[in-house]
Amino acid sequence: MTDSYRGSCLCGAVRYEIDEFMPGIAHCHCSMCRKFHGAAFATIGTVAGSKFRWLAGEDELKDYIAKNGTTRSFCRHCGSSIRFASPRAPEDEIEIALGTLDSDLPLKPSAHIFVGSAANWTVLQDDLPQYEEARGSHKIRHEPSKP
Repeated sequence: MTDSYRGSCLCGAVRYEIDEFMPGIAHCHCSMCRKFHGAAFATIGTVAGSKFRWLAGEDELKDYIAKNGTTRSFCRHCGSSIRFASPRAPEDEIEIALGTLDSDLPLKPSAHIFVGSAANWTVLQDDLPQYEEARGSHKIRHEPSKP
């Protein structure tokens, strides 16, 4: 991809630009993502640090370090979830909350991850692969609920 993608927080204090996403956009159902986003799951994309730039407001981010060592960054003014850095990921990789994108993204999610932690009221009705935990863990498939 050669286009760049811009994103921002709800209040606009934090703005960023991405040159290229790495493959593997996913819907994460882990309890931490659910709580951090206040939603059934978080849709996240991975970016190499060299393909990511802050346009404004990096100093407006507040970090929360979760029990598992993941650093979750959010806007200190409006609370928008922006960035994640896993201690298990290469140092130059970050994950971005795709709900903060202002640009359209031609990529689509390719999996549901941490489905073993999904909220019991979540209904998955697409054909994406579902993993008990991270990609490469036990693959599961729930039957879509009938309306």
